[in-house]
Amino acid sequence: MSTARPIAPWPAGQLLLTDGGLETTLVFHEDIELPDFAAFPLLEDEGGRDVLRGYYRDYADIAHTHGLGIVLDTPTWRAPSDWGARLGYDADALVALNAAAVDLLAGIRAEYAPRTHVVISGNVGPRGDGYDVGARMSVDAAEEYHRAQIAALARAGADLITVLTMTHVEEAVGVVRAARAESMPVVVGFTVETDGTLPSGQALSAAIIEVDAATEGYPVHYGINCAHPDHFEPVLRSEPWAARIGLLRANASRSSHAELDEATELDSGDPAELGARYAELRGRFPNLVVLGGCCGTDDRHIAAVAEACAPEARELSPANSASSV
Repeated sequence: MSTARPIAPWPAGQLLLTDGGLETTLVFHEDIELPDFAAFPLLEDEGGRDVLRGYYRDYADIAHTHGLGIVLDTPTWRAPSDWGARLGYDADALVALNAAAVDLLAGIRAEYAPRTHVVISGNVGPRGDGYDVGARMSVDAAEEYHRAQIAALARAGADLITVLTMTHVEEAVGVVRAARAESMPVVVGFTVETDGTLPSGQALSAAIIEVDAATEGYPVHYGINCAHPDHFEPVLRSEPWAARIGLLRANASRSSHAELDEATELDSGDPAELGARYAELRGRFPNLVVLGGCCGTDDRHIAAVAEACAPEARELSPANSASSV
């Protein structure tokens, strides 16, 4: 088991994109019903896999156009045991589907190599609701719970593990321990409320400091997801804990989590404005090296982020298009 902080699976200092709001895109743009907001059942048939391939290609195309690398997260945010059981999947089926998710992204990577650097991230979600702490887990329980999914993603060939929408520190520490036990690099993404604190009520700064202290600083970096910049920018400071934040996946909407839970229409916000906000944040915090989106965002938002944050970006000629790499 590795104890040192692993090296990120991309060149140091490289700016990369990641994708947007997978589930909201599928529900609101593709009119696909996702029970429990779970996208992984689409992996079961070729039609579903084609939908997912089209989704990921949209983002890989943006990265390719702008000469950037990209981190693609597997569609497995809802594919650990509790959520899988709710949808009728047993442990063996979930192992197979988590592996299938990695295989699908490996195919995308092969399409864009060698021009575009594609990192395959095994995506892990919270045991409970991403907006509500619910039953708070102990560190040991979280490690045991998440280990099976992380092991499946690791053995299938994922480059790293990214856990998103963490609501409390104990679960985050457990995920890091499980990733470390599988010798996998890991990124911890916290969600925050409109006041910049975690749903648990803890300050973002304190959460990052506590996870680092409990894990010997093992995470590659931390992330913020499922919140608008208005909600977290006021709490960011030029301090060591903030320098540990490397991933940003903001919401397009300024709505609170409670409001988003009740929403029946998609709030896509303003892609250009979101891109400009990312550029402002990058100016203050150059450690933000992986940029994507969460609820309400799609390829338009990520294209705007790329254009705002990579001013040297250029359109590739048809001879250098993704179809010819």
